Amino acid sequence: MVVNIVAGIRSLSSFVIICCCLLSAAGDEMVTLQEVEGTTITLHTGITGIQSDAQIVWFYGREKAEEEIVISQMFKGETFTEISERFKERLQLNRTSGALTIRNISRNHSGVYLLQVITEDLSITEDLSSRTFRVSVYAPVSTPVINVRGKRSGFSTESCSLLCSVENGEDVKLSWYRENERISITNNTDLSVPLNLPLLIQHHEKNTYICVSANPVSNKTTSLSITQLCVHNSGQSEGSALISAVVFVIILISVFVCMWLKKKKQQVPEKAEGLNYADIKVTAHSTEKVKEEELFKILQCEVKNQWCIKM
Repeated sequence: MVVNIVAGIRSLSSFVIICCCLLSAAGDEMVTLQEVEGTTITLHTGITGIQSDAQIVWFYGREKAEEEIVISQMFKGETFTEISERFKERLQLNRTSGALTIRNISRNHSGVYLLQVITEDLSITEDLSSRTFRVSVYAPVSTPVINVRGKRSGFSTESCSLLCSVENGEDVKLSWYRENERISITNNTDLSVPLNLPLLIQHHEKNTYICVSANPVSNKTTSLSITQLCVHNSGQSEGSALISAVVFVIILISVFVCMWLKKKKQQVPEKAEGLNYADIKVTAHSTEKVKEEELFKILQCEVKNQWCIKM
């Protein structure tokens, strides 16, 4: 019996689809919803007091609602509800209002949802017209990260180059704000590429800068600390450069001293040999000089003696 009831419900599907097309052509208003992934949402119809014997059908599709996801029918006092495999364990139908609750919604559930309420005589009641919803589901946006970019040639101490980065996602935008004014923005339809937004500021600035990542359902901010990022990193870089220079000079001096000491050691024996030769030469010269002086004295004495004899 249940099989016959379900078959009978399905036999109404083609008629319902035709009615949906006619109502859409008549300009049925679409309600737009934007939700965060993982939450529970309810598609409120604004309808009250649906007849107990009415058939309630929900359709779904990424661009056009054509797939039946819920069919609910009252038969002989009993309610029979069939839910598609795509939404198993996720959907809950309110038969009084036709409202549809979706639990733990994901980005795969984004799309168009269409409600139709059909009376027992197979006519769509005029006062219970269809309801159409376009649901967009987004993942929560990531928190942006601010880093100091690589130093340019010249090591400027007046400016600081920054880069704000965030993981990309559907409809994600990345912006820089100065105080409350947005000064730059970027996005990229290629979701595999992270979003990056540069910023060049002066060290002496006192403005407040904030990097903001946002999509239609969430946003995250990161504030810039000029003192911590720019001044600190600049001073750190300059200090590192100074330390490197000092170390280089010390190494250079050490190498020079080692070479000088080695050269001096090689020169000491040669100098010693030179001194010995010089000493020998001086000694020989002194001996000859002494002999000459003694000879001169002898000659003088002989001359004197001869002079004395003559006298």
